[in-house]
Amino acid sequence: MSTGSGVPSAPAPTAPTTPTPRKSSMFSSLRVRNYRLFFAGQVVSNIGTWMQRIAQDWLVLGLTGSATAVGVTTALQFLPMLLFGLYGGVLVDRLNKRRALLVTQTSMALTGIALALLTLSGHVQVWHVYLAAFAVGLATVVDNPARQSFVSEMVGPDQLQNAVSLNSANFQSARLVGPAVAGLMITGVGTGWAFLFNGLSFVAPIVGLLLMRARDLHVVERAPRGKGQLREGLHYVAGRPDLIWTIVLIGFVGTFGFNFPVYLSAFADDVFHAGAGSYSAFNTLMAVGSLVGALLAARRGTARMRVMIAAAVAFGALEVVAATAPSLWLFALLMVPIGMFGMTVNVTGNTTVQMGTDPAMRGRVMSLYMMVFMGGSPIGAPIAGWITDAYGVRAGLAVGGAIAASAAIGIGLVLARVGDLRVSVAWNHGHPRVRFVPREQEQLATVA
Repeated sequence: MSTGSGVPSAPAPTAPTTPTPRKSSMFSSLRVRNYRLFFAGQVVSNIGTWMQRIAQDWLVLGLTGSATAVGVTTALQFLPMLLFGLYGGVLVDRLNKRRALLVTQTSMALTGIALALLTLSGHVQVWHVYLAAFAVGLATVVDNPARQSFVSEMVGPDQLQNAVSLNSANFQSARLVGPAVAGLMITGVGTGWAFLFNGLSFVAPIVGLLLMRARDLHVVERAPRGKGQLREGLHYVAGRPDLIWTIVLIGFVGTFGFNFPVYLSAFADDVFHAGAGSYSAFNTLMAVGSLVGALLAARRGTARMRVMIAAAVAFGALEVVAATAPSLWLFALLMVPIGMFGMTVNVTGNTTVQMGTDPAMRGRVMSLYMMVFMGGSPIGAPIAGWITDAYGVRAGLAVGGAIAASAAIGIGLVLARVGDLRVSVAWNHGHPRVRFVPREQEQLATVA
């Protein structure tokens, strides 16, 4: 349905419904040639991205000795998304997404190479890292919503959820390799070579984009230039409780729960007095759990709100437990389930928003989603860094986890009230099963 202005109208507000499950092959979307090219290019580029993240955090910590400085670096990288994310979504809905991605990927490649040259020449200063992080963030304003919404053009609606889940699995697979290689490279030859690898790694996705067949892409009508398109996107989301509460939950979890560059570097350096190798190991183990979470999401037929809420509660609770871990090995092992539940929240939220959004509005809605998820870091990262410096990293991690879990519980209760639902606890094959069921159904069961 569309309005007279040609802008898709939002459906009437309804309580979130549970879609009918669909069976899906774990790798079914890879049958699409264009998506295979995209997927392969992202494997290489994502490895470089994770190498740069590890090297960047470790370099800043070495230059300043401050967890707050690491938090500021993270904040600067995500600040552009907070400031300009919505405008990036408006541009993405107007632009050819493949051409937009060629521009953004090239700009990030040049930034990585510039930082590598500064570091290898011995002239790097902390403000150089700050500037590079901000430059990458500016490119991300367009790159993130373009990549997210371009997936549907490559695979179509039937394979969208599988492709979104495989994108996350791709990112987390690279997270297994990138930190490990970065740790070896940092200790062996220095951080500059990790930055150089990242800059050159963008060649792979650029080549993949150039080799795609335009005739095989699913045509999506681009939004014409016009006034009020940003406001129309916000109005669209405002009429959709399922989108609003998903984005709110993602905002709390992203802002307060995902400040791992601050937490993990401080745990490795200050709590357990280990080196870059342990920091890389923490990231690698979290990536193992995240990869499991992404692959499980690829097998699921649908994105369920209750799965996302339960995963967010478990994610926050496990962060509180990890904050009290007495030994390095116990803390490291807890990174696996934390990564798994964190990725379940991310993939389920991403899929819920993409599949529930009209294609003509997808760039704007996904930019709002990414702005809330990533743009919260300029707020959360400095707060996490300040708590870490003032009260210790254990307090910082515990507070972040507690806020994420509390937000998930609160939103779950709100959704239950909006949908006139009640919590039902029953045993199924010897295991507890928690569901939200309509109050009328609960009352009929009581009468029977």
